[in-house]
Amino acid sequence: MNWLKDELLTDKPIIAMCHLQAMPGDPGYNKEKGMEWVVECARHDLLALQEGGVDAVMFSNEFSLPYLTNVKRETVAAMGRVIGELKHDIKIPFGVNVLWDPMASLDLAAATGAVFLREIISGVYASDYGLWNTNTGEVVRHRCEIGAENVKMLFNIVPEAARYLADRNIKDIAKSTVFNCKPDALCVSGLTAGAKTDSQVLFDVKDTVPETPVFANTGCRPDNIVQQLSIADGAVVGTTFKFDGKFENGVDVKRVKAFMDIVKEFRAGL
Repeated sequence: MNWLKDELLTDKPIIAMCHLQAMPGDPGYNKEKGMEWVVECARHDLLALQEGGVDAVMFSNEFSLPYLTNVKRETVAAMGRVIGELKHDIKIPFGVNVLWDPMASLDLAAATGAVFLREIISGVYASDYGLWNTNTGEVVRHRCEIGAENVKMLFNIVPEAARYLADRNIKDIAKSTVFNCKPDALCVSGLTAGAKTDSQVLFDVKDTVPETPVFANTGCRPDNIVQQLSIADGAVVGTTFKFDGKFENGVDVKRVKAFMDIVKEFRAGL
């Protein structure tokens, strides 16, 4: 687990989501406001998250709903533009997540200098997006082909809006994923963005693979973050940082600071 502190510079890191607005090709893209507005929304959220004291940031095409498992080229290009324009503003480690396409995420990470990515990289699922298949071997080989071996890969083994197609318990999934796929970390999610990660599931995963970093991936709030960090090695946080705690809104720096004050107090007692 040394890479967490080496790359994210702290124990129990908080990775904050920088949700990008819909972009060209997305159903929700605002053609009148254009990409300049997308960039400025991202800049606002990035600066608020950094001012609030988060440890790392992850850029995702969160408003590209409904998501694809084979993402279009225009989405990766647009995300590359956003991150490129923000590069001089980024003061903390950052990662990427091109929903839901691990190959595209790797390409974006390699092009932008991201430290890590989060994706669905292993397993087969029945989901809101149809049958969701993966090929870990191809993804890992692609990482080598493009010279991105240093990009840490966070495997989401409890995908949002999906269920493992085979009847397997979470402990078996965690154990075999670590043995066969060698993830840099595992992420455990709730049903959707903002939905709390089940603490018992989180415990079962961490207890099964104690040497692998495990993140609480959704639904972390001020009233549960101490409980979640008591189990997990870190957390990915998005919705709770937004104005009124609503997924659709921009980041509220006051909410970020209040949350991070709780996290820093907890970490001081470790």
